[in-house]
This record gives sequence, structure tokens and C-alpha cells, in this order.
Amino acid sequence: METSAVGGTIVTPARKRRKFPGAMLTWLAVTPFAAWAVVRVAGLERGSLPTQIMTATPYAAAGSLIPLMIAAVGRKRAATAVALLSSAALGFSVLPRALGTAEATTGRPLKVMTINMLFGRADPATIVKLVREFDPDVLSTQELTPGAVSDLDAAGLKVLMPHRVLEDEWNASGSGLYSKHALRPLLGMGRSFGHNMPAARISLPGGKPVDFVDVHPFPPLGPRVTDWNASLESLPSASPDQVRILAGDFNASLDHAALRKLLDRGYKDAADQVGAGLIPTWPANKRVPPIITIDHVLVDHRVGVQEVSVRDVPGTDHRAVLAELTVP
Repeated sequence: METSAVGGTIVTPARKRRKFPGAMLTWLAVTPFAAWAVVRVAGLERGSLPTQIMTATPYAAAGSLIPLMIAAVGRKRAATAVALLSSAALGFSVLPRALGTAEATTGRPLKVMTINMLFGRADPATIVKLVREFDPDVLSTQELTPGAVSDLDAAGLKVLMPHRVLEDEWNASGSGLYSKHALRPLLGMGRSFGHNMPAARISLPGGKPVDFVDVHPFPPLGPRVTDWNASLESLPSASPDQVRILAGDFNASLDHAALRKLLDRGYKDAADQVGAGLIPTWPANKRVPPIITIDHVLVDHRVGVQEVSVRDVPGTDHRAVLAELTVP
């Protein structure tokens, strides 16, 4: 304030510091999780990158609690409401996998084991040791090479599981089904858009045979996301006349709309049924622990699930999935 030479007083207003609005900061924290929840619940992921990002939904569900607390502490009512809805939507999408919904069922026992062998590099002795201990009726293998076939047989698999339908290759496309019981190849049980996906009808003792598909679509990387979707869409729906089981490396999690659409065609995820659906299966044997769940055993709704577990196998970046089932 100062006095003018001609009389009067000149008042200079104090400069106010511009503050970044707290509401804007809150919405910046809330909005990404709200968008994630909408995309996850509505199945709106499109293209390669959004599809890959969607595998991190369990971590997004946990992280969504942070903006909820920020909004609540800041008393931003609208932001708090949106954050609460987002956390609830993501939580309800993820938490059932850790709780399980399986009911006790009776039937013929069927044990299934699946393993991606990473270009045939998985340790054959460890795989055969697991087969001896777990005693699976069916072993589903992906990235099975001719060399791996020979190594597995030399380690004892030829005696333990003499029946097989093999489509081995000297690359990631090779796959193969091994069984304790007689089986015969099936055609038209899913189109291969890259990796081989053999199928077989297995003569399970005590009743009707079981159809089994060894699943391994391309990963949804770059333009291959189109083939990934096409492979999952081509897999057979569950049948009222025939028990079907799909097992392998789906390169998909339960947070992918494409896999949920397959489940809607009459299947359930075995691990999800017994509260093991959040156990990660990839990448194994790395400096970082496994972070996502992309290896699955899918069964139709008549099949009971007793237990699902995972095992580490040296030499491969996937963990083996072991499922104990009951078949009507």
C-alpha cells in the first residue's frame, strides 16, 4: 500500500500462489482403475497391448485400494464412490479364484498333468519323477520336440504312459498327449493357427471315454493376437453327450474375455474351483517369481475337481499344473 502524489491510496493486491487442485489429483489416481474395471467387467480389451495388460488385473485389484483411500481421506465424495465401485468390481472379478466354489462329487478318478516344455528343454527326469509320484492318467505337453520325446522315453515315460498322440516339432509348435489308457486321435476338435493342438478320445476305465484337447494357441503378441483369438474360438464347446477336458498353455488368464467366452460354452477352470486360481504359472525359473496364470485345466460342469496344484520343473519357463478330477 502507498500514497499517491495526487491524493488517495494505491492498493496492490497480494499475489496468490496457484495450487494444484486436490480434487484433480484424486481423480488422476481414481480414473485409471475405474477405466480398468470397466474394460475388465465388460470384456472390452482389443488389440495386443490391452490384451497383455489385462493379465495384471489381480494386481490392479489390489492397487485400486490406494486411490480409494486417497479419495476417502480427502473427503471427495464423488471420487470415493467411483473408487469404491472400481475396487468392488475388480475384487469380485478376482477374489473368487482364491476362495473356490467346488462341491464334493463322486465319480471315476481322473488325474491330469500339463506342462509347457520350452522348446523341449524341460528336465525329462523331473517330469518323469512327477509322473511317478502323481500318477496322472493323462499328460498334456506343449513345445514338445522330437528330442524331448526321446529323452522322456529314456527317462521311463514309455513304460509309465505307453499310449500317445504326438505332434512333436523342432520348435514351439510341437505338442503331445500321453496316457496310461488306450486312446485314439480325434480330428476337428480345434483349428491350429500356429501351434499344434492334438486331441484324443481316452478309454477311461469304468465308463464312457473322455475327450481331451492339448491346448496351445499363439501368445497374443502383435498381429498374432488375431490367431490367439481364433484358436480359442475354434476349441470345441462342452457336449452333453461326451465329457471333454481342455488342458495346456492357453496364453490367457481368466481376466481375458476370450477365455471367459470359452468358459461360457460349458466349461469351468479347475484351479478356480478349488481356490487355486491365483497361483501363477509363468514365468518360472527366472530371477523374478511367476506373476501370471496362463496354464489351465478346463473341464465341463459334470466333472468334479478335488485338488489342483503346481510344480516347478527345471529348464522351462512354465510350471506344471496337476489336477485331480472325478468324471461321471
